[in-house]
Amino acid sequence: MKEINYAHNDTFNGERITCTSKYNKPRLREELEEIRRSASRRGIPVSGPETLNFLRTFLLAAKPANILEIGTAVGLSASLMAETCPYAHITTIEKNEAFYAEALENFRKLGIDDRIRAVCGDAAEALGTLSGKYSLIFLDGAKAQYVKYLPALKALLDDGGALVADDVLLFGYVTGEEPTPPKRRMLVEHIKEYLAAVTSDSDFATTVLNVGNGVSVSVKISVADTENKIQG
Repeated sequence: MKEINYAHNDTFNGERITCTSKYNKPRLREELEEIRRSASRRGIPVSGPETLNFLRTFLLAAKPANILEIGTAVGLSASLMAETCPYAHITTIEKNEAFYAEALENFRKLGIDDRIRAVCGDAAEALGTLSGKYSLIFLDGAKAQYVKYLPALKALLDDGGALVADDVLLFGYVTGEEPTPPKRRMLVEHIKEYLAAVTSDSDFATTVLNVGNGVSVSVKISVADTENKIQG
């Protein structure tokens, strides 16, 4: 297979090993595990085992019917979501044309292409073309753009829905657990801006988890919940 040229592959060092990673192992069927291994060998940024385990567990509990993903890569996480939630419809957005083409082929091989709408294009532009509401949004695209995407994602998220953002601790750089390389300082600042924005937004209940490279979960508080809180 021809190697994929990915302009930012130097930002992908795989998933860090946390103190809980030995317990958080996903149960992937062989076809999905091969997609993960193949992507990792080529330096393609896909979710690591601990993050995939969290995502699968969260999906089983939340049972979302309509899912939006920002950052398809070669389709690993979208395939996991389709397999875990066989009743759900998934829209996934990817800017890299080579990734997009490989993802489509993976969806076809797995027999899930009828439930996944794959969009090739810049997420900032594609988000403006979407309508309806999503019960789960998985944000795993360009980290520097997270805070810019937030208003659009919030508008697309249904009341009670969850916005799950990956890589928000970025190898421990964001928390200061690991020293930030000079060329990553600006990226770390952008991620901090996203975390500050989403955790200070009163329309969200947010928690940040030390899973993989860091995952934040922001649940959109419904109008009914707000009214009950005021009355209470």
